Amino acid sequence: MSSTVLITIISLSLLAFISAVILYFVAQKFKVYEDPRIDEVQAILPAANCGGCGFAGCRNLAEALVKADTFEGLNCPVGGAPVMAEAARILGKTPAVVDPTVAVLLCNGSPDNRERTSHYDGAMECRISNSLYAGNTGCSYGCLGYGDCERSCKFDALHIDPLTLLPVISDEKCVACGACVKACPLHIIELRKKAKKDRKIYVACSNCDKGGPARRACKVACIGCGKCVKVCAFDAITLKDNLAYIDAKKCTFCRKCVVECPTNAILEINFPPRKEKAEVAAENVN
Repeated sequence: MSSTVLITIISLSLLAFISAVILYFVAQKFKVYEDPRIDEVQAILPAANCGGCGFAGCRNLAEALVKADTFEGLNCPVGGAPVMAEAARILGKTPAVVDPTVAVLLCNGSPDNRERTSHYDGAMECRISNSLYAGNTGCSYGCLGYGDCERSCKFDALHIDPLTLLPVISDEKCVACGACVKACPLHIIELRKKAKKDRKIYVACSNCDKGGPARRACKVACIGCGKCVKVCAFDAITLKDNLAYIDAKKCTFCRKCVVECPTNAILEINFPPRKEKAEVAAENVN
């Protein structure tokens, strides 16, 4: 009996040893090497996992940064230039120069400007509402106001105003992750170049209808008259499908287009008040 137990123990021990040897060689054969710098880069990333960089999470971005020859096309919008500079230092590479951006709503269709023509009694989600009908106003391009963008924002940078029923974006909190851009079924939120003092000039309209129907649907709609294009000396404004668009990279903030727009569709944000004509005339005399 004792010999049987001894043989069993020896057999199992031998089998375990052989299995261990086989597993060792298999592990060596198929082991995956992971660059330790990936952990270093991930440690400096903000761990927001927002997807603004175009990857599923910060770990994936760290892997891409380590493997890439250059930083071109790679950026962490939440961490910004300081984080990318630190990542470049760790990896011995040169950080790409990326202009900071901020989310902007291309619509100004508040109830005062855009009359409600029907009542929506379905699920309070822009995605669902947009798939069911053309909206509760005469403008099928404007903001629906049900807050898909607000719910998508992880940084508390966007809220629906209860009076205008439009999203209000905080320049201070917005990290340009792009979540709200993806959440909007009408594609009327875009990331624009962020300027000094958070100044912005843009066409707050997305209506591609001709002038008459667009103006009847919304008092501040772009009517595609082209006056802003003619007055711009910097080729920053284009007109396509009855809608003007201002290129933030070309705009010099001369503000001539704002005055020229007959429907006030062009907004100027965070600029000092304009001088009255009497003040300008007095300065010219002096």
